[in-house]
Amino acid sequence: MLKTRVKSILKRMVTVTASALGSNPVGRLIYGQITTSAMGRTHEVTHRGVRLTFAIPNALNVYRAASFSTKEPETLEWIDAMPEGSVVWDIGGNVGLYSCYAAKHRRCRVFAFEPSVFNLELLARNIYMNGVTDLVTIVPLALSERAQVSTLNMTNTEWGGALSSFGQPFGFDGAPMTKVFEFRTIGLSMVDALSALRIPQPDYIKMDVDGIEHLILKGGMPVLREVTGVLVEINDNFKTQATEANLYLREAGLTLRAKRHAEMFDSAPGEERYTFNQIWSR
Repeated sequence: MLKTRVKSILKRMVTVTASALGSNPVGRLIYGQITTSAMGRTHEVTHRGVRLTFAIPNALNVYRAASFSTKEPETLEWIDAMPEGSVVWDIGGNVGLYSCYAAKHRRCRVFAFEPSVFNLELLARNIYMNGVTDLVTIVPLALSERAQVSTLNMTNTEWGGALSSFGQPFGFDGAPMTKVFEFRTIGLSMVDALSALRIPQPDYIKMDVDGIEHLILKGGMPVLREVTGVLVEINDNFKTQATEANLYLREAGLTLRAKRHAEMFDSAPGEERYTFNQIWSR
């Protein structure tokens, strides 16, 4: 409770300060310099001899970069095992940490699906800074069960934020979301991405969209039947998601090989302790 109150107070202070700076030319100049400086900050990571550089305009992205090697070791090991030149769909690409790693380390052709307007700039910056613009293609659309115009419901508007849901009112735990922002956009099924956008059939799919994984899998069965492997984040407490995702992946002829998360999440206070990356292969 105290933490929430402190965050609320700080947010109000920042809002008031930004409003004051924006009210006059000198203030706007200062505000612009602050924003430019934030976007210019970077953090360098080296993992298995691969050097990566990530933009860190806020505390969330500092955490993402600093925990690169420890937050999802199973995801990095999964990427390490891919044959060079594989086609990868990174569904829920966020700011592109794993897209950049797959491209730089395994020379994969990556298609990063990311609908958040707050994440797209950082995703593009990270791709550019790591010299993989020829290998990573940004797809600024949501994936869903079917082609539709609907709402991206967001729980925050931070650069690098997550926990959004396209076309559904529930979040990663199946409970109703506490929404702070929304906008209308276009969603496609995996089949639509293949046929309408002419995106190549993936060899591997990485999926982390915080809630509607089972719906995306349902709408992508023809694509799933041709993939070599899938890594998908599933919350075991979200029974509908867990049951239906398992059903669709098995129907596609895939077998569950592992269900893992980093040890740090074993004692996490929230739903993270029940959330795992499931690794499926043919």
